[in-house]
Amino acid sequence: MVTVWVALAWVALQRLLELRLAQANLRWALARGGREYGKEHYPLFFLLHIGWMLGWLAEGLARNQLSPFWGFWLALFLLAQGLRYWAIQSLGRYWNTRIIIVPGAKKVTTGPYRYIAHPNYLAVALELFSLPLVFNAWITALVASFLNALLLLFIRIPAEEKALGELAANPEQNA
Repeated sequence: MVTVWVALAWVALQRLLELRLAQANLRWALARGGREYGKEHYPLFFLLHIGWMLGWLAEGLARNQLSPFWGFWLALFLLAQGLRYWAIQSLGRYWNTRIIIVPGAKKVTTGPYRYIAHPNYLAVALELFSLPLVFNAWITALVASFLNALLLLFIRIPAEEKALGELAANPEQNA
């Protein structure tokens, strides 16, 4: 099925370009005294995304048939992408795939952050669920979504909230 390979190439290219942007933003933040939090869990997300891509590729090729609802799932994926890029644009140089706190930075409350605390995480969760379903890869959609929820709810979001709490609690150290 050609469409699954095209989708994989598209998503892989996006993720690679985003990693490049994150690396540039990391250098920028560190040059301004930024500090990384939760470094030990970062590889888990990397493995999750690689497994997710390989999962829906394998499952999609094995089923060799788009979902009867592929249009709905694709639309949901594209809406999630819009939300994710709105979050990335709203954070600007502060966006990263890592948790980086820059001294003197203010918490972003514009764009989608005006309405929800973690719009990027919501967008990625929707992507992890919806794109595999385009290709009838429901096992990958469920497993990746479950693992992502565990990582976010029990590791990533608490680590990020703790880092932001330290920033708020010590403004004199962060100015």
